[in-house]
Amino acid sequence: MSGQTVVEKLAQAHLVQGPTRPVRAGDHVTLRPRHVMTHDNTAAVMKKFHGLGLSRIHDPTQPIFTLDHDIQDRSDTNLAKHRAMAQFAREQGVRFYPAGAGIGHQLMIEHGHATPGALVVASDSHSNMYGAVGALGTPVVRTDAAVIWATGSFWWQIPATVQVVLQGQLPPGVTGKDLILTLCGLYGEEVLNRVVEFGGPGVASITMDGRMTVANMTTEWGALAGWFPVDAITLEFLARRRQRGAAISDADLRRWTEDPPRPDADARYEGRIVVDLDQIEPFVAGPDTVQTATPLHEMEQRQIQIHKAYLLSCVNARLEDLTAAAAVLRGQQVASGVELYVAAASQEVQQQAEASGVWDTLLRAGARTLPPGCGPCIGLGQGVLQPGEVGISATNRNFKGRMGSREARCYLASPVVVAASAVAGVICGPGQNARAHGRAPLRTPEWLPHFARRPGLSPGPDPAGGEPRWNAERHFELLSSIEPHEATQIVPGFPERLTGRLVYVPVDNLNTDGIYGNDFLYREEMTREQMARVVMANYDPEFAGRARPGDILVGGLNFGTGSSREQAATAMQACGIALVAAASFSQTYLRNAFNNGLCCIVAPRLVQHLRQLLAGQDHPRTVIPGDVLVVDFVQAQIGLGHDLFPFAPLGPVPQRLVLAGGVENQIRQTV
Repeated sequence: MSGQTVVEKLAQAHLVQGPTRPVRAGDHVTLRPRHVMTHDNTAAVMKKFHGLGLSRIHDPTQPIFTLDHDIQDRSDTNLAKHRAMAQFAREQGVRFYPAGAGIGHQLMIEHGHATPGALVVASDSHSNMYGAVGALGTPVVRTDAAVIWATGSFWWQIPATVQVVLQGQLPPGVTGKDLILTLCGLYGEEVLNRVVEFGGPGVASITMDGRMTVANMTTEWGALAGWFPVDAITLEFLARRRQRGAAISDADLRRWTEDPPRPDADARYEGRIVVDLDQIEPFVAGPDTVQTATPLHEMEQRQIQIHKAYLLSCVNARLEDLTAAAAVLRGQQVASGVELYVAAASQEVQQQAEASGVWDTLLRAGARTLPPGCGPCIGLGQGVLQPGEVGISATNRNFKGRMGSREARCYLASPVVVAASAVAGVICGPGQNARAHGRAPLRTPEWLPHFARRPGLSPGPDPAGGEPRWNAERHFELLSSIEPHEATQIVPGFPERLTGRLVYVPVDNLNTDGIYGNDFLYREEMTREQMARVVMANYDPEFAGRARPGDILVGGLNFGTGSSREQAATAMQACGIALVAAASFSQTYLRNAFNNGLCCIVAPRLVQHLRQLLAGQDHPRTVIPGDVLVVDFVQAQIGLGHDLFPFAPLGPVPQRLVLAGGVENQIRQTV
């Protein structure tokens, strides 16, 4: 038997319940994480926790509370919510970071809550960032967090791993943000719902801040975790953190030095991507999607005027980022008609920037400062995009409507490009990008992914290339291994068949911002009826008025990508959607769905069929042709007219979750 990947080994180390043999990708297991972080959504988790009939957290050393998302809202309602969370933390003996301390993911690493070999989860999709220090960081959802408070553990299906081998080193002026934007733009299909395990000699050329950026945005790449090996750079960083008071001991440092977490030499990977860092150049992603990435030198030719620029968020607001931006802004002024917003990733980072003079440089250039936190990155507080505006941001997401109006456009880039663009008033670099060094732009044939051969797995994009894009047909090829199966064993009480009207959403990468917008995200008082009225409004304002109870919604590829907001699933239930089928899902969306009793199935061939029917036609955002779908859970087939399409069969774990009406009901029966 082959060895284990890092994710398999770390899951094994935190195993509560699972197979007696060594765990493998695909296994359903119960794990006990070292920590679970919740931010402003702590209020919603508290409500779920109390709804379980519980008053005391199982292990108060596990949870970490951080207030970082909606910290600019000084209304009585929001401040009362903050006080309630702080009071609950005091009563339970839980570590609590108030508004203004910083963004939760940054604090988790700064204070030593995420360390090599630890399983650390958070009810936020950018938990992947903990992999920068050799931890297994992965997102859970609000319901999972409540279950961990109640029992100390949660269920998980171990994902497969794709190895990313880094060779060479990044050229001057090229950053970790450029690397991850390139990967998101070129190879989105290969890592969806997998773990990305970085390795190779090129890792040593990437700073710790750069690793945090890359690991953070493996979320946008589609991965469930992004992991970097523990090396001299990691150990030096952790030693500095210990000196600044992080929860790290000398014994910890010795252990990580002598026996760092690592994969077995004969670990089994689903695929491998080899990256020549020397060939990476600055990239810009967008507008409105991370999957479309364009080399900076091409973007500069378009002379795209901007109105707002952003240096903030958990991906690019550390000292290295602010220092790089300040170097561009020194002696310059933000262009007339442009607003530049800056917020440090944490209070400590801001203090370091102030002490070094970096903060003053940003202010002298005309930057408008915000408190350490999320803010405009999720469309909250000052500086959000207004209708018709164009923004360029060092954040990790640019989904339509996420940073403000749906009628705005947003691009993503490195802090250096954001700063240069703020000065010029158009998207551009500082004149020190890859072209200035005589380097050729990245060409995809120079580093194709080299996947182990297996049925239905493509070797990579067409060497003829073209602009980086989401290759839907290649993704369908990756999913083509779903075939008719032997009869599925049905849990007693679970239905064998389900019938409903077809409601087709003909779009790939429908994100959770589109399904449930930011305007309602932290309004805990929203009733199911109110949620039903706003579901999908950010994607199709007419959806709620056309959908009806019992409908079966069919989506495209990577359905439910983006943030881990639970309402993207519960709002579907509120409007009566009986089942969601898609070509593929974000795994975090699936967790939310099944944890709340919403049934989902993966049916790529059905989606391909619907695409072919609509090919070349103009169609609305939501297509309701009047057809009826028949879902046969026993045969794992879905019928449309006389045609049958296979789907991945539902095992006993998701069946029981749907049957119980969600994991909370399961827990009520056992605690």
